[in-house]
Amino acid sequence: MDPRSALLDHVALTPASDIPAEAWAAARVFILDTVGVGLAGSTAAGADELVASAQSWGEGAIPILGRAGTYPQSTAGLLNGFFIHNLEWDAVHEPAVVHAMSVITAACLSEAAKSPAIRGQDFAAAIILGVDIASGLGVAADSGLRFFRPANAGTIGAALAVARLRGLPRAHFDDVLGLAYSQVSGTMQAHVEGSITLPLQVAIGSRSAITAVDMAEAGLSGPHDVLDGPFGYFKIVEDGGSAAAVAERLGSQWAVTQLSHKPYPSGRASPATLEYVLRQSREHDLRLEDVAKIDGAVTPLIHRLVARPYKPGMTPAYARLCLPYLCALALRDGVISPDAPSDENLSDPMLADFAGRVDIKVNTITDPNAMVPQACAITLKNGEVLQGDMPHIYGAPDFPMREAAYLEKFRFAASFSHRNLSAETIGTLETALLDIDTQDSAATIFTVLGA
Repeated sequence: MDPRSALLDHVALTPASDIPAEAWAAARVFILDTVGVGLAGSTAAGADELVASAQSWGEGAIPILGRAGTYPQSTAGLLNGFFIHNLEWDAVHEPAVVHAMSVITAACLSEAAKSPAIRGQDFAAAIILGVDIASGLGVAADSGLRFFRPANAGTIGAALAVARLRGLPRAHFDDVLGLAYSQVSGTMQAHVEGSITLPLQVAIGSRSAITAVDMAEAGLSGPHDVLDGPFGYFKIVEDGGSAAAVAERLGSQWAVTQLSHKPYPSGRASPATLEYVLRQSREHDLRLEDVAKIDGAVTPLIHRLVARPYKPGMTPAYARLCLPYLCALALRDGVISPDAPSDENLSDPMLADFAGRVDIKVNTITDPNAMVPQACAITLKNGEVLQGDMPHIYGAPDFPMREAAYLEKFRFAASFSHRNLSAETIGTLETALLDIDTQDSAATIFTVLGA
């Protein structure tokens, strides 16, 4: 069997009974996490403007995370995707450098809302298999990021996951893949500039996944050799890699078990340093005024993503990925909150001054996709230096958030929902999500939310 067919068979034909227990367990936890950060993102910067824009795109019956109102399915997928990624709090597959749950869960939520007969087990299975594809595309890549990989790999994984949920015949999956690939978009330029377009690229990916399935179901065809072809994914979007490298993982490595939580709404590149700073702050009772400077040594990828300097007038999206600013917040507040990049904080001269005393340099690692190891040195004003190495990032499988921590994150995130949720509703939703694969309908998520 050719590798492309192996990918498509994996999503279209794998029985739920072939998915191992550890993958089901991880899926429950990360579906919970993704819905939680999506609820928080429903009230983040840019959400009001995008919802206002979406209201001019037609009427529909599909509810969305965290807000009142219903929309056409593709629009609902777009809004869910934006909410899930706009706080940079969503789960990531580190070796792939792909936010593997984001586009896929956003699209599958809209499909489940459209078809309440979709069982929770089918919903979770589609996400598990879609995550295998999105993560596999990232792991197979031989180069660093040029295009925004989470959106592009996510679009392909999401389209195949939605096709499975919709019950499309296997013969249609070749066209779903081609139609999804033909809509991938988004580069790293938005990341460099800290533009609100970054989460919009995830949102657009979710919408594109849904429309690819719609078009294939209606009988439209797409190109087929879109992974290894002369103008395929591994020639244009990625500078190297192969479908064979994706296929060889399928069925033996379940990517959902390899995902990492983001403990803070600040991207995946910052938590190693932030966790070290917060831990030292707690252990030594440090305050912002006690610290003279912070020096970090990070991989080229981490440096590229979050070593950006503090600058006056920076946007919330830029600030969430500005490690010097985040270090200042961590020392001042002892936490990184979803509303940390407020106008008041962004203009705080004390935070600006300290951010100028955080120096992040590149270490000796040459792998363009490596996130670790990292190191940090905190110099106190009394001359003492607190120094540590970070071989793992907090929230990763080898340094995981324990159950109490990820449940606390979910409850905290859900409390920021634009549509106010009571503690009782959040608790009911938590229970439903942790039992998602036993639910008669995946749409129970929206029933609990009162959507």
